[in-house]
Amino acid sequence: MAKSQTNRVALIGAGPRGTSVLERLLANWAADSPHGTTLHIDVVDPYPAGSGHVWQPEQSRLFLMNTQSFYPTLIPEDPQLAPPLAGGSFDQWREARRRDGMGLNDAEKAELSTLESHNFPSRAIYGRYLRQTLDGLLERLPDGVKVTFHETLAVAARPVADGFDVELASGATLTVGSVVLALGHIESRLNPEQRSFKSAADEQGLLYFPPAPPADVDWQAVPDNEPVLVRGMGLNFFDVMGQLTEARGGKFVEAGSPGAGILEYRASGREPRIIAASRRGTPYRAKAGLAGYYPSSITMRYLTEDAVDRFRAAGIQPGFDHDLWPLLHRDALWAYYSTLARSQPAAIKDPAQFLADLEDALQPHAHTTANWEIKVGDVVEKHVVTSRRLNLRGLAAPLAGRTFASRSELDAAITAYLDDDARRSALGEADPVKMAIGALHTGRAILKSVVADGGITDESWLAGLRGWFESFVEGLASGAPALRSEQLAALARAGVVSFVGPDPKFSVDRGAKLFRAVSPWVHDGPVEARTLIEAMSPANRVGINLSPLLEQLMSDGLVRTKIMMSVEGTPMQTTGLDVEPHPYRPLAANGSITRNLYVLGLQLSASQWGTAIAAEARPRTGPAYASGQRTLRDADEIARSILGR
Repeated sequence: MAKSQTNRVALIGAGPRGTSVLERLLANWAADSPHGTTLHIDVVDPYPAGSGHVWQPEQSRLFLMNTQSFYPTLIPEDPQLAPPLAGGSFDQWREARRRDGMGLNDAEKAELSTLESHNFPSRAIYGRYLRQTLDGLLERLPDGVKVTFHETLAVAARPVADGFDVELASGATLTVGSVVLALGHIESRLNPEQRSFKSAADEQGLLYFPPAPPADVDWQAVPDNEPVLVRGMGLNFFDVMGQLTEARGGKFVEAGSPGAGILEYRASGREPRIIAASRRGTPYRAKAGLAGYYPSSITMRYLTEDAVDRFRAAGIQPGFDHDLWPLLHRDALWAYYSTLARSQPAAIKDPAQFLADLEDALQPHAHTTANWEIKVGDVVEKHVVTSRRLNLRGLAAPLAGRTFASRSELDAAITAYLDDDARRSALGEADPVKMAIGALHTGRAILKSVVADGGITDESWLAGLRGWFESFVEGLASGAPALRSEQLAALARAGVVSFVGPDPKFSVDRGAKLFRAVSPWVHDGPVEARTLIEAMSPANRVGINLSPLLEQLMSDGLVRTKIMMSVEGTPMQTTGLDVEPHPYRPLAANGSITRNLYVLGLQLSASQWGTAIAAEARPRTGPAYASGQRTLRDADEIARSILGR
């Protein structure tokens, strides 16, 4: 507890992470408020508190969340934590507001009228949940608590006796005992290629849209009926796609039999001609249609929490490629082939014997780690028809090894891939491919706990987890709703969207005043456009973030970027701050802990993996993984540390 009778705290960032700390401060204060003291919380963010920057309720309703209604929550459900003063999960809020409509506008009521637990909400409606949840907390402020909101930037935090002077862009200074950095997504410097494209666009009269949150972009500036290059086919791509098609008056309608998943696009005439590019050449695979966040038919057999505990009990710091991936790989193989045996038994010679042989081949025996994949391959070759054998790495690169004589041939191949992937998503737990991905996705929840806070070696973090596995699993398990694949296929059939091909190279022809893109795997001329859109968010790297506050803290030596050692012994700068758990306090340039300063969220990306996703509401059925509400427990640790508990 601070020496003064008022404990004053500055929360820098008022999105979900900052609001979580506010909620935990209030809950812990209400549970045990010291007699004769007060708590003053200053919340600093240029955007309205609760929703923050990303989740503004006023943004386009075409921007969807990447999780279903049943998933996210701002409020913890852990009986070991101080009980919340108000609020619940998004799904609970959805059901309540669907009944009473309290505080909603007509557009929000219309969305909730058809939004079910398994549907994907708009980011706008989630932002309304965040703001109303914050309002509910503020209506129940415990005695002795004051909350002040400052809709401006914090530009510096300088140590003073027993705390910090927090300088605001408005010119005010807040003298506080503690500061929490919950900065979320912040602008970053462009890389050299992006800077060159921006410079060329400025000089040549071209249009270049650098990485940015989609809700921040003026999409009306993109010209109608012209070719437009879009680089990146992850989640932001579908936001761009929606703004350049549906938002301009186009309509998707069902084609063929109802529920078949085949759509037709009816153009408004205002669409640009979108030419999409990414390293894989295709979008992420779509999410499967499931009743829960994890497939109910998948039980992890190899990468389990018990297996992880055995590493700890033996004093082993596991390596990702050597220790963890082989276990998860086994789970993915078992999920695929057990689903295949259940849903397509004709593809297997003697399914019962095959599963028995496969189980034996997958068993992790000591001293045989190098040969298990060969043994599994022999069992599969003996029993499974060639067309149904799993190429797990190939799932993430569906165009690998293929060349295309023309762009129209490429477009046809990608459209077929999208149709097939959407069909598999509709099959849900009956599709072997989606269940292999489901095992990877479930394993990711376990890995988040294993790898956090130095749980694996630096070289494993750099070369394995972040080096190849992250992009691999995101391309398979972090995709958009299947509706987006159906829509993209419809746009390709309508000629509104075409594709560049894998491994694209981008350039500027200053003489012709055009951007160009070409794929080495497509034997056709380059594609050209006067407009280039980067369909990605700003890089989450503290070393290049454009935050006056972060820059000041770094220049003053109060925080530093975390450095890890590669397998070659080379120091490598990571994406996040160097912190001391728990609670997360940054290390200064000299290696000491910067006291009374805390970090939560994206800037922990070098200590935690998967920091961007929301906290997971406790599932109604199935297991609840420790990583699901990790950020809420982190917020609680910060709050208790600030309050001296």
